[in-house]
Amino acid sequence: MMTKTALVTGAASGLGYELAFLLIKDGFDLILVDKDAPKLKEVKQLFKEFKNEVKLLTKDLSKPNIAQEIYDEVKLPIDVLVNNAGFGLFGTFANTDWKRESDMLHLHVLTTTHLTKLVLPEMISRKSGRILNISSLAAFQPGPLMSMYYASKSYILSFSEAIANELKGTGVTVTALCPGPTKTLFQETVSSDCSENKISFNMACPVAVALYGYNAMKKGKTVAIPGAFNKFLSTIPRFVPRNMATRIVRNIQEKNRGE
Repeated sequence: MMTKTALVTGAASGLGYELAFLLIKDGFDLILVDKDAPKLKEVKQLFKEFKNEVKLLTKDLSKPNIAQEIYDEVKLPIDVLVNNAGFGLFGTFANTDWKRESDMLHLHVLTTTHLTKLVLPEMISRKSGRILNISSLAAFQPGPLMSMYYASKSYILSFSEAIANELKGTGVTVTALCPGPTKTLFQETVSSDCSENKISFNMACPVAVALYGYNAMKKGKTVAIPGAFNKFLSTIPRFVPRNMATRIVRNIQEKNRGE
């Protein structure tokens, strides 16, 4: 029986690492992609107890056409694709750095979409495959002071739901994992002067979030929101005016990341 292969982006830490661990524990060979070469090597060392192959690709996933570069280097059928890599940026849109925002859009939108586009035809031809796209609770409403992050995560959710519908009956599934705040290194990249949330009552454990998303992916669930409180929060925009939901998000962001 041939070993199956999983490709995980942003695999050097946080949810990417936890999802890679679950995959190798389930017997998958791994292709781990991240721009942090030293941490990728650490991950490979941590996985040495497993007999499966672990291939490392040091790539900046925010660069144009990086998905094609990765796909060309891999030269293997991908049975599971985990589009996990991402980062946030805090501040008013008029004042945030465009280069950073452009990198975010390339990463969250173009790289995620293109990698999915590249692996799907082979999955469909084999009548088997799983794609897990990491969206966010942020996907369900506009997000003042993190406008580009919220918008890009909304794209990932909408894109995932649409193609999941298109793929019904093919044996291939797409799952969008939409966690709330999770205790990972993500917070350190949001802004240089604020490395962690000030509001932490709803902070989730990455191990639990990864396991929830992994099980949802295996079941072929389209949208996975870990935690009862997060599920409740995701429904609020349906029941209150959008401008009110937007004001609530801004208030939370100001308390969470303000001085």
